[in-house]
Parts: sequence; structure tokens; C-alpha cells
Amino acid sequence: MAAEIVNPRSDSSTGHEGGSELVDSFDPAFALHRGGKMAVQATVPVRDKDDLSLAYTPGVAKVCTAIAEQPELVNDYTWKSNVVAVVTDGTAVLGLGDIGPEASLPVMEGKAILFKQFGGVDAVPIALATTDADEIVETVVRLAPSFGGVNLEDISAPRCFEIERKLQERLDIPVFHDDQHGTAVVTLAALRNAAKLTGRTLGDLRAVISGAGAAGVAIAKFLLEAGIGDVAVADRKGVVSQDREDLTPVKRELAEITNKAGLSGSLESALAGADVFIGVSGGTVPEPAVASMAKNAFVFAMANPNPEVHPDIAHKYAAVVATGRSDYPNQINNVLAFPGIFAGALQVRASQITEGMKIAAANALADVVGDELSAAYVIPSPFDERVAPAVTAAVAAAARAEGVARR
Repeated sequence: MAAEIVNPRSDSSTGHEGGSELVDSFDPAFALHRGGKMAVQATVPVRDKDDLSLAYTPGVAKVCTAIAEQPELVNDYTWKSNVVAVVTDGTAVLGLGDIGPEASLPVMEGKAILFKQFGGVDAVPIALATTDADEIVETVVRLAPSFGGVNLEDISAPRCFEIERKLQERLDIPVFHDDQHGTAVVTLAALRNAAKLTGRTLGDLRAVISGAGAAGVAIAKFLLEAGIGDVAVADRKGVVSQDREDLTPVKRELAEITNKAGLSGSLESALAGADVFIGVSGGTVPEPAVASMAKNAFVFAMANPNPEVHPDIAHKYAAVVATGRSDYPNQINNVLAFPGIFAGALQVRASQITEGMKIAAANALADVVGDELSAAYVIPSPFDERVAPAVTAAVAAAARAEGVARR
């Protein structure tokens, strides 16, 4: 039997009250998601009155009083130090765009179970019914006492930059927008190994990024921090350059720190002689533009489900090809980064996630590949059991080295 759900974009012409439409309950995606993908599970038994008196009243009062007197004890006697809030407003969900908070919940649940499976970190999905940046900030600040960290997710640019910055200023726990920084960490790890494979360093490379949204901006800044030779970013109107008068404040700042070569014009023209293409925008890059890239170029076409450059075309010209898809080698997948980054930060009760911690995560991720490095293997699989422990340890060590660890 089919299950009936309501589609808010349907109208009464469907013949179902309220504009509802039928969904095939035998579809494996719907079958898996029915009832949600996660639940709360107790870590202590409540088998009899003695257990009850310890887990709840009157025993719990002793713990509450101790925390009231020494607030830092909340990290030892509650789950706070190992739980992350996964916060969204539903405005930039996967490739679906602005679908709203309710429709975002399957993705946020998915994110939460990835935190648990790959990093051993508990996470709670929180979908907010507001798109106002200040309201989101105020809401998260008020929720923060319950959490050890905040993972911002699927919030559209440019609001995502403002929201992250304001939360980082007001909270003393890690705040991390994964669409920006998780993507950047995994991209850097793959790029380091691709350069190593072809006998080059980051400093030898000129990259062109397609997309000036959350991921594109973060990748550009992160690659510069890591020491790349040059990077230019292109949006729908062409290369982000200082001679353009239509730039937002975020893009204006980007123009000031990128594009040392002084390129202008189209993405396609910027690719001529470039060593690296990084796609985080969708669309299609014409084959002649790919062919114009430098010898032994790298094509990281990460749009899903359709990469900006099809791998079959990319392989004709590039030494290393990566995508965002799991059915091709070298998948640039954020799950390689965010579970270990948060696990390491929470392990040492870091007050923030620094650039040094992110670079440490990228280096650790690249090092997992080790002697197995090849054109089809510049980044490990998300199911490689070495990944999360390596990233966790590197991030924790970097947090201590940078003085943001509190234990």
C-alpha cells in the first residue's frame, strides 16, 4: 500500500485533499526513512527503584548542585562534552536548494548518524523556522549550554558566513560550518597527494575554483592558508577580480586576497594553463576549456549528481580526477573530515576550531593514503577505519599546540 504525504508545492489538481500525493512505500529510500533514522538510547540501566533513584531523583540533585557550584563539571557529569548540535534553516540543502526546515530533517538526521558512526560523537538535528541571521545566532546561543559544539549545515551564502562568525565570537565551544570547512579540508588533503604524485608542491600550483558560494570561498581561503601558488574563483559572471563593480562584500574581500595573476573574464579563459580545476557550483565546463589546462592537471569536479566535468572527459586531459560521487575513485566526501575534527576538538574540550586544526586534519587525512598513493587513490575511502582516529589525534594535538585545548 502506498503512503500518503503532503507536498506543499502541489495544488488541488492532484485529487488529494490538501494537495497531497502518493509516495511508493516500497521505494527503499522511503522504507529506510520511515520513522526517522535515529533515536535516543540510555547509557545507564533503570531496572529498579535503586537505579531510578540514582538516574533521577533524588540522586540527580547531588550532581545538579555540584555543577551549579562548579559549572565546568557539566562536561564530566552530562553528555555535553560529546554532543554536537547540527543546525540548519533549510535554505541550501544538498542540491535541492531552499526546501525549508522540515524537509531538511532527513539530511540532518543523516548527518547525525554519520557523526556517531564515523567519529563516535553524538549529534542532535536542529532545524530552525527562521532564515534571519540574527535570529539564528540568538537561538543557537541560547541552546549552546546543552552542547559541546555546533555544526552549521546547509545554510545559504552569504548569510552562512555572518552566522558562523557571530557564533564564533559569542560562544566558547567549536562552531564549524561543514559546507565550508569540511569540503576545504578534504579538498586540500586530496590536492596535497595529487601534487605529491606528480612531483610538485602546493606552491607550484595555480587553481581555478568554479563557485563563489560557501564551499568555493572557504576552499580558496584555505588553500591560500596552506600555501598554494595562486587561486582564482569564478562565479556566474566570471572571475572574481578587483576590477568588477558588482561584487558582494564577501566576494570583494575574496578578490583582494586571490587571483595574483590578475585574471579577468570567463571561467573558461582562466582555465588556460591552470594546474587545478575545483568545481563546487554545478553547470558544465566545456571540453576545450579542460583541454587548455596545463600538463598533468588535476580536475576536482565535485557537483552532485552531475560533475562539472564528466570523469570520462576529465581523464582525457588530467593526471588526477576527483568527484563528489561514491561511484568514481577519489570521492571528495565531507564525512572524511567532520567526524574526526569534532571528535578531536571535543576530546580536548577545545574552545574553537582553528585554521591550524583544520590543516592538521587535512595532513592527517592525506597521510592515511601513504604508500598506496596512485592517480585513482589520492584520498581514502570514508569506510577506511584509519581515517577518523588519524584525524581525531591530529586535531587534538593541534588544539593543544595552539592553546585552545582545555584538557
